[in-house]
Amino acid sequence: MGHLYYGTTPEPIRIPDRLLSHLKVVVATKLRRSESFTVSWTHVDGAPGRSTLWLQPAIPLRFVFDSAEPEQLNAQTLKDMADMANSSAGLMVALDAEIPATAAPVRTSAPAPRRSTLRTAA
Repeated sequence: MGHLYYGTTPEPIRIPDRLLSHLKVVVATKLRRSESFTVSWTHVDGAPGRSTLWLQPAIPLRFVFDSAEPEQLNAQTLKDMADMANSSAGLMVALDAEIPATAAPVRTSAPAPRRSTLRTAA
């Protein structure tokens, strides 16, 4: 179970590592573009209600994972989450949802630059 620390609040939001890994990619992408949005979830473990966070670049965020190994990301889940984050309703996550495994890993960083094979004439 991972933890999301938001703002200056010392209490973390407990989120499963797999979901937190996907959330991190979507949040980082949106905030890198200076795009603010909301993230909402329904409380679990018998707690009533739901919570919503307003995410914007000036508010500190920290993602802490229990596992040292990164999770394999599911491309369709990332797309669905990004689409929701881009909507006026914001991103709604289910803390108890199962994210399906994916056959091929999703690239989360840019590929290394390719070397040119062109040679100039002398």
